[in-house]
Amino acid sequence: MKNGENKPLVLAVVPARGGSKRLPRKNIIKIGEHPMIAYSIMAANDSKLITDWLVSSEDDEILEVARQYGASTPFKRPEYLATDEVRNIDVALHALEYMENEKGIKY
Repeated sequence: MKNGENKPLVLAVVPARGGSKRLPRKNIIKIGEHPMIAYSIMAANDSKLITDWLVSSEDDEILEVARQYGASTPFKRPEYLATDEVRNIDVALHALEYMENEKGIKY
């Protein structure tokens, strides 16, 4: 689907799982002045190509930090999508399905 300017709608998903094994809590560890996730949020917000974006996480603290940096967090990711075996494509497809079914937006 296209927006009013006849440009395609583009959904970006920032996956931010809370259960990292190698570097626990990595998404909210400060790097420089901001938590690591903030840099992805700022890049998504500044993008001229992305029409919509959101952070997907099962972790309440990560979602709260994301909201503090202006991220859309329209849902809490289900636990079955927050394991070591889950691929990012599965997380992105979940977000796409949510946005299309719950928000009525077609990408």
